[in-house]
Amino acid sequence: MSAKSVSNPLRWGLLGALTLSASAAVYLAPAHGAPKKAVARAEAPIMIKEEGSFAAGGKIIGDDSKSIHCDQGHVEYQIPVNPRKVGLFMWHSSSAHVWQNRWDGGEGYQSIFLRRGFPVFIWDGPRVGRGNMSCEPTTYEPRMGQDQGNWIAWRFGPKPGEWFPGVQFPTKSKEAYDAAMYARYHEYDFAKNAHMEAEAAAKAMDKIGPVVALTNSAGGWRAMLAALKSDNLKGIVAYETAAFVFPEGEGPQGVEGGFGPTHVPLAEFKRLTKIPIQLVWGDYTAQTYWKTNVEISKQFVATINKYGGHAELLMLPDAGLKGNTHIAFADMNNVQVADLLSAFLKKNKLDLR
Repeated sequence: MSAKSVSNPLRWGLLGALTLSASAAVYLAPAHGAPKKAVARAEAPIMIKEEGSFAAGGKIIGDDSKSIHCDQGHVEYQIPVNPRKVGLFMWHSSSAHVWQNRWDGGEGYQSIFLRRGFPVFIWDGPRVGRGNMSCEPTTYEPRMGQDQGNWIAWRFGPKPGEWFPGVQFPTKSKEAYDAAMYARYHEYDFAKNAHMEAEAAAKAMDKIGPVVALTNSAGGWRAMLAALKSDNLKGIVAYETAAFVFPEGEGPQGVEGGFGPTHVPLAEFKRLTKIPIQLVWGDYTAQTYWKTNVEISKQFVATINKYGGHAELLMLPDAGLKGNTHIAFADMNNVQVADLLSAFLKKNKLDLR
């Protein structure tokens, strides 16, 4: 991927090759005080050709005398030396942190796939994280019980304080647990926001060039919506998508809400049949409410393929990986999870240089 594809007046790119030494220890800081524990990372350096950030989407409201730029998304990017042609667009549903680190502070997907030669783009949608300037009034109230809700939603265990056997999380580390709970932005799970985020992401992709969207939870649905708007989205790998797009009259029915479902005309839906799609699920889904989404995933895959598409369902336990959470790419076995992604990219010729 050419660095020109993301060049813009606001970027802070490093035009030469920048060596980031990963031999230095990475520290996992507790909630307060100095770091306590170092987590060793791979010794080989990562060679970065260019890095930076830019805004995408958004609008300007007001007039020349009084205006505001708002509802933009934020892209952080790194392009390695000798990059592959297709980048990875990492779309979270919690915070950018989950793509950047393993639960214990080890290497996350950002570093893993930079090492494998992929340009990496980390996305914060409008009103989320670093794209938080809203064009409309918003409110935030601390939601007591969010930590316990995360525990269940992320499938750390069947109930708060009780771990699933073999869960891919450093269960003895309070620092890791605290870091996981802090890895959240305030989210706007409304249908209107989902469509706005998809439109902004499509504009980001049009600026970047060809990418595969790697998504988590509600990000999967948003990427499906973005695929209806940008030809530069060349594939989707959705880790535990929370919602779906179906043709009108097919799939789960009901009014579109903050977690779908979205129904579109068949002609529009068929855009999703033009790209490879993989839906990935971790362990212990049958013991939680996520089992419903697994079943809908099967419906989605069948619907895509019925209309000539290329979708597949990957259950990590069936691939020999046990104990994975809702955020498998941050789990302790994330290198093995990444290897499965690399195999998918290779199979679909999305890893070419």
